Formats: sequence, C-alpha cells, structure tokens
Amino acid sequence: MIQRALHPQPRILIADDESSLRTVLSAMLRREGFQVTSAKDGVEALALLKASLSADIDDPFEAVIADIKMPEMDGMSMLEQMAKHHEDIPVIMLTAHGTVDLAVQALKNGAYDFLTKPYERDELLMVLRKALGQSSKNAMAPRTQLGLKNGQMIIGESAQMRQLHDVIERVADTPSTVLITGESGTGKELVAHALHHKSARAQKPFIRINCAAIPETLIESELFGYERGAFTGAVTSKPGRFELADGGTLFLDEIGELPVEVQVKLLRVLQESCFERVGGVKTIHMDVRLVTATNRDLQKAIAEGHFREDLYYRLNVVPIALPSLRDRKDDIGPLATHFVRKFNTRLGLHIEGFSEKAIPLLQCYPWPGNIRELENIVERTMLFANHATIMPEDLPPEILAHQKAQKLCKTLQLKEVSDETSMKEIVRQATFELERDLIVQALVEMNGNVTHAARKLKISRKSLQLKMKDFGLRGSETET
Repeated sequence: MIQRALHPQPRILIADDESSLRTVLSAMLRREGFQVTSAKDGVEALALLKASLSADIDDPFEAVIADIKMPEMDGMSMLEQMAKHHEDIPVIMLTAHGTVDLAVQALKNGAYDFLTKPYERDELLMVLRKALGQSSKNAMAPRTQLGLKNGQMIIGESAQMRQLHDVIERVADTPSTVLITGESGTGKELVAHALHHKSARAQKPFIRINCAAIPETLIESELFGYERGAFTGAVTSKPGRFELADGGTLFLDEIGELPVEVQVKLLRVLQESCFERVGGVKTIHMDVRLVTATNRDLQKAIAEGHFREDLYYRLNVVPIALPSLRDRKDDIGPLATHFVRKFNTRLGLHIEGFSEKAIPLLQCYPWPGNIRELENIVERTMLFANHATIMPEDLPPEILAHQKAQKLCKTLQLKEVSDETSMKEIVRQATFELERDLIVQALVEMNGNVTHAARKLKISRKSLQLKMKDFGLRGSETET
C-alpha cells in the first residue's frame, strides 16, 4: 500500500447516478474545504481512481462516497474492485431505506461506513472526517501469505518470523482472544488478518476499527450500534461493529486508546457474549473472535489508571509481540525486494532491485517507522533512482546520513549510534574525542611542554590548560 499524507484539502470522489445529488453534495463538500470530483457510476469512478494513481500520485483521492444502486456498475461491484486495487481508500456507501441490508453487507465487504438517504449534513461530514482521519493513520505493512487477499505476504525467514508463523498456525483456529503488541509499522494488522484467514471463520466478516481514530463520544455507538433517536443525529438505527462481525473476527486496533467507560462495557461483552445498542433495550447475542493490538505499554497504562487490569487479562490470553525491523535485519533485503516487485507493477517501473552495496546501508539504518517506513523509502527511491539497479547514491538522504554518522563514529572510536542518539549528541561526542586526541598528540610531540603544545595548536596557553583540566590530562602529558 502506498503511504499518503493527508492533503490540507482532501480530494473526495463522489459516485452517484443522480446528477442533482452529485451537484448538491459536491457544492456542500467544497464549502467545507474539500476538493471534489464526481462520477456517474462505478465504471467512471474506477477509471478516475486509476488515473489518479498513474498520473497524479502526489494528489490521490483520499475517500470515496458511492451510491449502492447505480447503472453499469453498482456500488457493491465497485467496492469489490477497490478492494483489489485501492484497498487503502475508505468508501462511504449511500443507500435508500429499502437497501439497508445491502449496506450492512457492504460494511462486511470492506466499506468504511454507510448513510441512509436522505442523510443529515452533519452526520455525513462527521463520518467523512472520521474516515479521512483513520485513512491517514492506517497505511498498513504488507499483508501475509497466510491466506490473505491480493497475494500479499509476511516476508521474512528470521528466527523471530519463523516463531511468529508457528504461533499463528497454533492459535488461528481457536476462539481465544489475542493481544498483538509492537511498534507502529511492524505489521500488527497483518497478523490479525492472518489469524482470521487461517481459521474456520475465514469466510465470515473481518471487521476492523481503530480505537484512536474515533472521538470518545462516538466509540461506544461504533462498537455496539445505536437505535433511532438515541442521540441527536441518530435518524435511523444502525448496527455496530460487533454485530457486523458476528460469526467472524473483530479487530480492535490501538486498544490502549479505548476510554475507560467503554472498557467496562467491552469487558461485559467478553464475559457474556451479548450487549445492547446505545439507546436500546434488546439484548443482542453474538459469536465474535476478538483480536486486539496496541503499540502502548498496557502495564504502564494500568498503573496510571488508564486501562482496566481485568480487561487486560481478558484480552491477553494469547500475547503476540512483534519484533521491530531493526531487530530482524536479515529480513530487510527480502522485504526490499518484495516492495520493488510490488511498485514495479503499480508504478509501471522496471527497477531490477538493490545492489549488493546498497542492501548493507538499508540494514544499518535503525528504521524507526519499521516495515511501513521501509515500504515508503523503497517507493521513493524507485521513483528517483538513476540506475536500473539501485546503487548507494540512489538512496534517500536519511539512509546516507546515518551511514556517514556511523563511519565518523568508527573513525573517532565512538560508540555505535543508537536509535535514541541525536545529531547534537553525536557532534558533541565527536568534537570531545577529536579535541582530546589533538591535545594529547601535541603534548607528546612537545614532550609535555604546555607552552609549545599551545603554540602548535594555535590556542592560548590558558585555553589549553583549561581544556586539559576538562579532559583530565595529567602526569606525563602535562608540563612539569
């Protein structure tokens, strides 16, 4: 998936066969600061999406609003095609009251949300902004080979990855809850997909929700649904993510951001396998396999009172800790090769791969953004490479700068640059070591005579004495 930054004026694509609705909706969104393009059906919409990727990569569509009922190609068929080629773009479906069941099916097939006509302006804007916010956070790492769509894979033969595959095989076809931990960009959602697709639930829905992307006031209704009139703007009843995931898997990403009040209700759902919609009295029973993920330290959150300890133990039945990319450096080469093949296809390029000299530079880099950062850098490097085989000079500045810093540290016999070391600290340490070595060398050459050494270094005798004191130079290295 191509990582995209959210544009200051997000570009929205509207697909609807009613010209009046396209006109009204386009005008309303433009007044709210969005860029808008419209299409009369799914065929035209897909053509526009394809053109935005091939001709205008820096300014792609960031969300789609599509009617379910359209000629030529309806919203459901369009959604199916988008899942293959534009899976990172959220789709909001518009439906008449008589096709709500279709809209629910669209959610199960990957739509972000749906609205019934006539929709409320504020509700549409709320859903759209929420979708854009989630889209900007959720550029996923490559999906796994374990039954996932689009032939994407979890790449890696390191010991950590072999162990991960073994855990997935063992626990996938069980009802046990799983808590996936790891830094951002390590592929937590990929593991959740793998657990689902290797289970007997594979043909049932896989529903995902990012707990951090939804306002606290709305998260409960997103999870459990709501009844008509439950709050201002609730003009119809709407199922929540638990209902949509019935029989399948519900993936709660960034579970550490879930408000404490909602944690209480989630705990009850896990204990009793039932719940009520917001504003409802009917108890709804469901069969859902829950997988959660976080990059937060939940033990610390418990100690600070931000996460319930009893919920933690309910979620942490099967813990899966994902390694950072810098801890599986042997996998960097295969991952980079995989991304080269992917972007050759997507961008119409013919890059042969990374040279033998370039791969070590990738392995040396600490990858704070993990697989997601590697994917982005491979794409950027391919776009601007001057050679069919990527050479070290084709790599982006951050990779080359890190390698030069490592070389400097080795030359000056400094410690290896850690992930936390700032440029200011590297320069300070390098300067300290260089000054000390130059002073020691001058003193040795001048037989310990401070006056002569200061003259050689072209600094005052007093300055040299002060520096010698700072560096702890005494004895045979000083003037007697």
